[in-house]
Amino acid sequence: MSAMGAAAPYLNHPGDSHSGRLSFLGAQLPPEVAAMPRLLGDLDRGTFRKLLKLVVSSQQGEDCREAVQRLATEACLPEERLGALLAGTHTLLQHTLRLPLASLKPGAFQEQLQEFCIPQDMAMDLASVVFGSQRPVLESMARQQGAWLPHVTDLRWRVDVAISTSSLARSLQPSVLMQLKLSDGSAHRFEVSTAKFQELRYSVALVLKEMADLERRCQHKLQD
Repeated sequence: MSAMGAAAPYLNHPGDSHSGRLSFLGAQLPPEVAAMPRLLGDLDRGTFRKLLKLVVSSQQGEDCREAVQRLATEACLPEERLGALLAGTHTLLQHTLRLPLASLKPGAFQEQLQEFCIPQDMAMDLASVVFGSQRPVLESMARQQGAWLPHVTDLRWRVDVAISTSSLARSLQPSVLMQLKLSDGSAHRFEVSTAKFQELRYSVALVLKEMADLERRCQHKLQD
């Protein structure tokens, strides 16, 4: 049984009151994370540490199904509640590990968790995973397990000049022929006029500038 399937009765909707309070999780709080404060309730720190260890082991590629069943029995946790806690903790770590290490300080991370009603001792345990020695391994596994779009691996171009066409005896119109090779092995070729090429160049430069500005704003917000 998947964690998300078991967690369904415990999940809040995106419109719940806590949505968006954790800025490092984005503008809209994932429902499985939004449910965590209520689910943690009377959970003791020892049980949470065992649960956190299972999530970390799972992200490292280990089969933890038997260990999950043992924890449910030892801690007398209903399957639905344990599944929801596992899903919330997994999503929380996954989203946090996608951020550059320099963009989020441990103190700010713990403060935001406590503002969200995560107990202080459990926030410290989460911070020890996010900023601890295991982070490089977890980041590597998160990249392998995540959904990533193909990226450009090679770009080739040349300028062609049409001396004449079927309708014009003398044309002399330049055009740019481009070929993109992507990481999935596909290749895309297209031809554009010089005017369209300048438009493409401007649009790409504008998007890169906006991305850099957005990254700086997010870093400032997370470090405040």
